[in-house]
Amino acid sequence: MTKIKICGLRREQDIRYANELMPDYIGFVFLKGKMRYVTFEEAARLRSLLDPAIPAVGVFVNEPAENVIRLLQAGTIQIAQLHGQEDEAYAEELRRAGDHCIIRAFAVRNSEDIHRAFAFPADYPLLDNGKGTGETFDWSLFQEQEKPFFMAGGLSPENVKEAIECFHPYAVDVSSGVETDGFKDYEKMKAFMDAVRR
Repeated sequence: MTKIKICGLRREQDIRYANELMPDYIGFVFLKGKMRYVTFEEAARLRSLLDPAIPAVGVFVNEPAENVIRLLQAGTIQIAQLHGQEDEAYAEELRRAGDHCIIRAFAVRNSEDIHRAFAFPADYPLLDNGKGTGETFDWSLFQEQEKPFFMAGGLSPENVKEAIECFHPYAVDVSSGVETDGFKDYEKMKAFMDAVRR
């Protein structure tokens, strides 16, 4: 069954929703200036309230590797999701610090972007539109892949089933698609998860 990641949790209320609904992953956004940004300290506090069975993913853009490693080793996050110019050497530095799972996001504008995504030495590529606008990337560019991947960008309770049936991702990743007025909405989170798991 396709896994589910709910990204951009930032309130205790969001954690309560997650603990009740039990997605496969949740995400903390560590990019200053973004609406869903949390500090390292806030994330540690929220992680302490999160069901231990749910892995937390840290979303980073060009964060110094030592900061990411510190969060992984402290148990604040279990997975690093990279969205900037992090290269293969950066990924290798994270791996040398422990057997940590790495998700590498790629903005999909053409078929070459998809090729680069699947060639990068991450545990999972993540395909997105790269804009954080809640819009899908051009799904017509995608061709069947053997390597498991995360799919993001514009997913919602209304279209996630179609995305799964067309592309068979390992996991689907949603943020704004389960929000109302910029905040996580329990009913939308539940509807999204029901659509995936039905």
